[in-house]
Order: sequence, then structure tokens, then C-alpha cells
Amino acid sequence: MSHPHPELSRPAPLKPGTLRIVPLGGLGEVGRNMTVLEIDGKLLIVDCGVLFPEDDHPGVDLILPDLSHIENRLDDVVALVLTHGHEDHIGAVPYLLRKRPDIPIVGSELTLAFVEAKLKEHRITPYTLTVREEQVEEFGPFECEFVAVNHSIPDGLAVMIRTDAGNVLHTGDFKMDQLPLDGRITDLRAFARFGEEGVDLFMVDSTNAEVPGFTAHERDIGPVLDSVFAQSTGKIVVASFASHVHRIQQVLNSAARHDRMVCLVGRSMVRNMGIAAELGYLHVPDGVLVDLRTVEQLPPNKVVLMATGSQGEPMAVLARMANRDHKVSVGAGDTVIFASSLIPGNENSVYRVINGLMRLGARVVHQANARVHVSGHASAGELLYCYNIVQPRNVLPIHGEIRHLVANGALAVQTGVPAERVVLAEDGVVVDLSDGVARIAGAVPCGYIYVDGSSVGEITDAELKDRRTLSEEGFISIFAAVDATSGEIVVGPHIQARGIPEGESVFDPIRDELALALADAAKDSTDPHLLQQVLRRRVGRFAAQKLRRRPIIIPVVIET
Repeated sequence: MSHPHPELSRPAPLKPGTLRIVPLGGLGEVGRNMTVLEIDGKLLIVDCGVLFPEDDHPGVDLILPDLSHIENRLDDVVALVLTHGHEDHIGAVPYLLRKRPDIPIVGSELTLAFVEAKLKEHRITPYTLTVREEQVEEFGPFECEFVAVNHSIPDGLAVMIRTDAGNVLHTGDFKMDQLPLDGRITDLRAFARFGEEGVDLFMVDSTNAEVPGFTAHERDIGPVLDSVFAQSTGKIVVASFASHVHRIQQVLNSAARHDRMVCLVGRSMVRNMGIAAELGYLHVPDGVLVDLRTVEQLPPNKVVLMATGSQGEPMAVLARMANRDHKVSVGAGDTVIFASSLIPGNENSVYRVINGLMRLGARVVHQANARVHVSGHASAGELLYCYNIVQPRNVLPIHGEIRHLVANGALAVQTGVPAERVVLAEDGVVVDLSDGVARIAGAVPCGYIYVDGSSVGEITDAELKDRRTLSEEGFISIFAAVDATSGEIVVGPHIQARGIPEGESVFDPIRDELALALADAAKDSTDPHLLQQVLRRRVGRFAAQKLRRRPIIIPVVIET
């Protein structure tokens, strides 16, 4: 699917003085956030993230935004603005910079530090510009003013984008925690100032739009962690995102209070927290951090392991522990804490890991049985405040599944935004802002780009379908050789099956039938392709009727 609205045609050429907004990810899904703004022939990109694969993406490592819309116009890109350092906002930056390495990257200190470390692994040296809240910068026809917002990672920024066609306020991911660990609150005074100036289009985080009330404070997690630590007699394993600095800070604080040592496990966890500590965003109590070799020599009741794998990723540390495939074992008396939320689509993977850990005897604490996580996104009450403060002329809900976008749009209408001024769009749907009105102008291709090992964009939906068929229906190969002159069958047909529980003997009743059909077809032609189709049809019909399955069938016929 290139975009979810086949009734929409390609947008007309952009008129002078009109601002075009093209979301290439993050609208209709939680992940791969990326928006392209265009005016006067120049492009500004906001965020460039990845989407993590689900169960129906076998073998896929990452899903990227579809860059085909801008691939031939990368020289027109004046800057890439990053709102914060989470993977769903920065993870695809290396794949964009492979196509044009000198695109200026703009972001806060911590965000750029995370991006630069990622780009170093891809052997890309970027051109970066570090910005802070209240700073104003011009990038071609775009004037950007940056605003402090609170999120589950430090140094988040919203951005007010001023153009000749109007002003766009993009919140990035945010909430309104009034007691944040770092004391850096969302700058609602700036939001009010923008409202007085005039916000023609308000692009608002939708993730928690369905959640009533207000998001809880991050510091509420501390007492819960202390309680869990106090009750734990064995080792403690805490799973979190590798970029969740605030959560890891609270784990370090609880460990220090309970006389435990903390070991960071997982390459991304070690890298990111090293960067955060070096820049002063993570404050490590003296003597608390140790390496894995030291941990192995400590008694279990003195150990805390801070690990990746909170979303059930099969190769992450936690899943390997659950499968007894990691040097650190988990068993009776140990406690595992899932200190993060469930990303939609990951539920089965996470519960599989939880069940595996509990099977080993571990106590598992997660969001459903203890408050060990609070969201980083504004709930409905906070969004209502924002709408009343900003009083936007038009609203484009962003960052969320369809249900989140619809709920966010309904909140805007409740505060007085006319329903026709709330634009509900999905990835690839083009929105034009002109004369103070935002309208859907068409759609551009916006499919999934799959990363599979070193392959980028080479895996198609058809190949993913084959992978799902292999896992669900099985595989059958048939081999035969025919004499090119006489058409006589020299070898076979031989049948091999994989993933067929009945075994290869189930095909015994049709072996003679296949041989007769092949011999009969070979009298007219020994073309291998035609003969292969004969075998495919006969075996496919048998599998469908007798086995009630549709396996992948690979016939091979050679001439001798």
C-alpha cells in the first residue's frame, strides 16, 4: 500500500506563497516520525525516525520512512530538525544522510550527541548545529524558534516554524510534567506568546489523546522502585529503553539507597548512558556503576542489571535471559522490572518474554501490576490546556495511530477549533496551508522501506508474504529430469517437504499421478517452465484439498 487513500491523486504543483506539509511517517502509526515542509522550492525536514517491526514482518530489523517523495530533491533540503533523541525520531537519520551526507542536522545537545554516535557507526561525519530553547535560526525561507518541552528523554524541543504562508507550531513528543526530574518544564509561556502572534497550523502529539486527565509525574516512579527494591532478595533486572535517561536515573538513585551496584547491559544502553553522563544529563552516584565482570563476583542481593529488551525484542538482553541464552541467569528469588510502556504491536513479544522469565521462577513487575512506568506524552487534559492557550487556526494531529489522531482532533473541536479546520491525515497525505486555511491537497507514495541486515529497501511486501507463508504453511520442493529429445522422465519426480507436520509420506498417493501428468505434458513440450507449472498446479491442488494448507511450492525440472 503506497498510501491509505487511493481516492487521492497526486497533488498539483505547489503555488507560490503556499506551504506544503507532507508527513512521511508517524501519522497512523507509532513510529518512523518524519515530516517534510516545502515553500518557495525549499524543503525543511522535521524528525527522521524508524518503526520497529511486528510479528507480521519476519526477519525485518527496522522500517524506514519512504524517501521517494524527496529522493530527487535532496539538494533542496535546507535542514533536518530533530525534536528529541528517541529512535522513532532519529533512527533513520543515517539512511537519509547516506543519500546526502551534508544535510545540516539541527537539534539539542543530547539529541545531537545520540545522533552523532549513531552516525559514527555508519562512518558518516555530519554537519550539526546545536540549538537551545528560545533560540531562533533561519534555514532558507523557514525561521525556526525552539521551545523547551518535557518528555521521557531530556532536552526535548518543540519548534515554531515561521514562513510567508503562515506559522506552524510542531510540538514533537511532549507532556506537561510540572515536577520533572531535571526541572525543565514545557514552556507554556512560549506557547501563549505564539498564540498571541498567531498559529496557523498546530501539529500536536496525539499518543495519549484517548487517555483522560493528566499524565503522572516521572518522580512518582521513585517510591515504587524503592518499594520493589526493598522487597527483592535476589538480583534485580530493570528493562527500559536505552535512551530513557530519567528512568535510568531513578534506578541508579534507588540502587544507591539500597546498597546495590548497577551494571548497564546492552551496547546501546552503555553507549547512550555514557553520553548522557558525560554531558551531565545523567548523575551517577559514586561507586554505583560496575561492569559485568564485577557483577559476577557480587552476591545477588547487591546486583542491579539495567538492560535493553523492554519491548520483547528477540535478540535483546532480556529475551536472551528468558531463553537462557545470556551469561547472566535469572531464576527463583530474582526480580525483573519492565520500566516502560508497551508499544502497540509488541504485546505478544513482551508477554512471551514475561512468561519465559516467570517460568524460570523470577518475579516480574510491569505496568499492569505496579506503577513502574509513566508516559512521556500529554494526556487529554494537557492537550485541552494547549489548545486553549495556543488557539490555533488549523490543527493537524500527529504521532499516533488512527484512533489517537481522531481523539486528538475531537479535543481540538471541543475547545472551539472548527471541525473543518481539523485535518485528519495519514502518512503520505499532503496538506497545503494557504490564506490561513489548511486543506488536503492529494497524496504521495509512502510505503514501508524495510531494513533486513545489510539490505535496505530490497525486501518487498510480496517477499514478506512469502516469509509469512513459509512460517505458517510450509514449503514443498519437487525435482524431476526429462530427456530433451524423447520427453521421457529420467529422474523423479521427487518430493521434499519442510514445515508439513504430516511428513513427506503424505504425498505418496499422488506420486504416480505426478509422474503420469509430467510424462503426458512432456510429449508435447520439454520446456522446463511449462513442466514446472504442471507439477506446481497438481501439488498445490492436492495440498489445498487434502492438507488444508497453501504452502510455497518450488518445482524444478531440468532437461538432460
